[in-house]
Amino acid sequence: MIRRVFIVGTGLIGASVGLALRAAGFDGEIIGTGPTEETLTIARDRGAIDLWCARDAADSEAAASDVILLAGPVFSILDWMQRLAPVLGEHQLVTDVGSTKLQIAELAAKLYNQPGKAHFLPGHPMAGKELGGAALAEAVLFQNAMWLFTPAVGARPSALETEWRAWVAKFGSRTMDLDPARHDEICAWVSHLPQMLSTTLAALLEETFGADPKSREEIAAIGGRALREVTRLGASPYSMWRDIALSNTEPIAETLHALEQRLAHVRENLRTPELKEEFRLANKFRRRRE
Repeated sequence: MIRRVFIVGTGLIGASVGLALRAAGFDGEIIGTGPTEETLTIARDRGAIDLWCARDAADSEAAASDVILLAGPVFSILDWMQRLAPVLGEHQLVTDVGSTKLQIAELAAKLYNQPGKAHFLPGHPMAGKELGGAALAEAVLFQNAMWLFTPAVGARPSALETEWRAWVAKFGSRTMDLDPARHDEICAWVSHLPQMLSTTLAALLEETFGADPKSREEIAAIGGRALREVTRLGASPYSMWRDIALSNTEPIAETLHALEQRLAHVRENLRTPELKEEFRLANKFRRRRE
């Protein structure tokens, strides 16, 4: 039974998990650690964690916990997986919220899910905001969101895994299990490509108009809801996306190449019926989503 949860990384997602646990009725202990005392204090003051520990004390806190949630960037998760594997046992569950899964799943197969070792369940909630931090955390962040898991093929779920999945359902999340490589491929299309598109468009607009005060005023006055929506993700900081780009480079590059070809097709057919066909396909996709 889960009575103690240790959250490594109390930013937007980690702190939101703590708040969601409390909102769902979890009455056990929630401990947190992270890179800065400021973030940890915010998470504690907001009720996402009960108390926090310094990073150098994290091994003992993890060893005393039932579930360890790794909630930092992907490469931070990989580092913590290696650090904690020797101090954890088979009665414990480690899970994560990393945005890419293949490297995490491969390392988990080497360090976890073996006799005498802790169980590892790779996870990824498809939820978030363009800005991070514990101050923006919400208990409702995961409601109606898809929470993806990429367990090892054929692995028998432990009792703690079954219980953790039940808590995720109590957060209001839907769940789906995917192969980790398939996860990274799909997320490149539905999450990573939109981010790169928004970032690139926002950067292009800034480079084209940002140096001229009159142009900035005109863009601000004329650009409406469509521009705000399509560039909203452009507010995301590089620190949130560096590890995603580095750990899922090939799938993201493939989607960008496909988009480049599609944009070239549109450019070449601005005055032909092919443009109408492009709108027809786009409308069909949107109807499927409604």
